Amino acid sequence: MFSRSFQALSKRYLATAAKSSGPKTTDVLIVGGGPAGLTLATAIKTSPILSGMRTTLVDGQNLTERVANFYDNPPAEFTNRVVSLTPKSKKFLTETLGVPLMHDRIQSYDGLYVIDGMTDARMALDHDGMLDMIEILNIQASLLHRLNHLNLEKDSFEIKEEVKVTNIESSVKGDPQSWTIVSLSNGEQYKTRLLVGADGFNSPVKKFSGITTRGWPYDTFGMVATLKLNQLSPFAKLRGWQRFLKTGPIAHLPLPGNNATLVWSTKGNDLSQLLCQMDPKVFSALVNAAFILDDADLDYYYKVLGENPNDAATNERVIDDIKDRIEQVWDALKDDSLIDERYPPQVVDIVDKTRARFPLKLSHADIYCSDRIALVGDAAHTTHPLAGQGLNMGQHDVEELTKALEKGTLRGLDIGSMLCLEPFWAECYPFNNVRLGMADKLHKLYGTDFGPVVQLRSLGLQITDNLGAVKSMLIDTLTAGAAK
Repeated sequence: MFSRSFQALSKRYLATAAKSSGPKTTDVLIVGGGPAGLTLATAIKTSPILSGMRTTLVDGQNLTERVANFYDNPPAEFTNRVVSLTPKSKKFLTETLGVPLMHDRIQSYDGLYVIDGMTDARMALDHDGMLDMIEILNIQASLLHRLNHLNLEKDSFEIKEEVKVTNIESSVKGDPQSWTIVSLSNGEQYKTRLLVGADGFNSPVKKFSGITTRGWPYDTFGMVATLKLNQLSPFAKLRGWQRFLKTGPIAHLPLPGNNATLVWSTKGNDLSQLLCQMDPKVFSALVNAAFILDDADLDYYYKVLGENPNDAATNERVIDDIKDRIEQVWDALKDDSLIDERYPPQVVDIVDKTRARFPLKLSHADIYCSDRIALVGDAAHTTHPLAGQGLNMGQHDVEELTKALEKGTLRGLDIGSMLCLEPFWAECYPFNNVRLGMADKLHKLYGTDFGPVVQLRSLGLQITDNLGAVKSMLIDTLTAGAAK
């Protein structure tokens, strides 16, 4: 039912567009239908100050098929694009914007257990309701559901799906303060007061604006998968697990039921390809090994499996060897209850077709706005996933941009002027820069096997684990203020 209503929402203006000979006029044009773009559209339509503004969202995907149907007919299994949602971001979505998230597909957890794989130094960050794990499709579909409801009350929003931006230019040549004209692949043109790039790292909006970006690739791939777990112990803490290996960090984060999501970062191309292509049972065993066994053991398994890809006998030997070695580690513990305290639940399988990989990079735009332009989300910044900050920084961008537009409107400012937009950038840049810097430094610190550095970082981890004030600061950064 919702998807049919959404189709009407996305096609409502086709007839009038066909009759129009010149560009259509809209107050805000958002490029990108990901979480940042859809959240901004919802924030504008929810705001009593901004809701009357004509707002258009453009996306190259078929949002009806990919996203809207998820709300009416969610899949039985969890999808692989899962993110951490801070209490602040969740409150903004559910309380400020009234977004009806699908709560049965969200898992709150109470801390993060961090392990240095080279020295076995450990740190427990414990905080009730620290973060929520949620599928990106849950966020997008819930936002579309809310937008459809809002548009029934005030018909001032449209979505143009399966169209791409082909050209962007100022309406008056050489005058960046003039309204912006955006041409689409379906032949339509829009003239807008404010053009928002929520269109990812390779943002056409950012390219048009001339805003420069600083950063670097990590020569690292992040691999994701949805895990099926062994029966969970009723006495085990519900928390996330992260272990820093020589090849990169691996994270095991809870989902509802006996499910979890995996993010495994590996250096170079070959290992990530091997992990994506190997037999699911071997992969499951290797995930268990990555949280318990030594780097030398893992290197041996990578070598054997790489030399004998998809060989049934080799796979069986590796699985049996991993089980034996893990049992030896467990037998060495003085108390069986320490298993749940020191190691994550065992993986028994992975959900079919959920393994995927993507290159990791750091990028940060020098500014987030120029005349008639604003950038939010990945168009403004990208980060390593080890700190789980990417989506939350985008949500913070949207919240602050909405506040700036509201204040500017109340003051009678042009919403596309730098006078209106600059407070948004001034607030978001330092907030994001701290989190980008933290993730980058952690990646570099744990990306080396140089002995003195390894010993110093392990000592630092152990000291931090015993300093409550420092741990509270870390939790506060990770949760955007939940520890206060």
